[in-house]
Amino acid sequence: MGIYGYYILIGIIALVSMAVSSKLKSKFNYYSQVRLRNGMSGAEIAQKMLADHGIFDVKVISTPGMLTDHYNPANKTVNLSESVYNQRNAAAAAVAAHECGHAVQHAKAYQWLGLRSKLVPLVSVTSGMSQWMVIGGLILGAAAHIGFGFYIAVAGLIFMALATVFSFVTLPVEYDASNRALAWLKNKNMVTQQEYEGAEDSLKWAARTYLVAAIGSLAQLLYWALQVFGGRRD
Repeated sequence: MGIYGYYILIGIIALVSMAVSSKLKSKFNYYSQVRLRNGMSGAEIAQKMLADHGIFDVKVISTPGMLTDHYNPANKTVNLSESVYNQRNAAAAAVAAHECGHAVQHAKAYQWLGLRSKLVPLVSVTSGMSQWMVIGGLILGAAAHIGFGFYIAVAGLIFMALATVFSFVTLPVEYDASNRALAWLKNKNMVTQQEYEGAEDSLKWAARTYLVAAIGSLAQLLYWALQVFGGRRD
């Protein structure tokens, strides 16, 4: 696969990612119209889920933006976007409960979350330079499998592989958080059947964004590994 093949690969991945992200936004907007029977806001849903799991040292706060929701294990905060924090609908309930699912993982020392947290500082430093190291190594002659350029390219591939591992470790973390959220919403009778189906559908599409990212990361890793070890200099 030459450089044109690489651009085609990146283009396909980008298109799929955009399609999934667009679908997620449309689902979120659609289920934002499904009002919760219990009248609770996303913030109230989050606080109740934390309390029901005996977690009282995690703070629920509002953060700017759309779909910027996340759990921060460093300072133990569930960060909900403004629309999720304040609104009282199925989409808000799903996202709020999902982020609290991560807090529950943290409290229970869920192994995949622990591994992901350990990888974060390493990947944040290496991911930005990995591709440039591989390209630089190829320019310096890595395709010949000899010399300084080859070792630079291999180091870049190792950094790229760490990012790929991180992407795949993220998958069980996200899917498990959604499963915990949905189980709690159902077992505590927090939502009606219609509301539950909306929450489930929303979280399903959110998980697919991580799946596409992981597949894209793996595809890029395999492409550059082929360039380095395949003996070609495209």
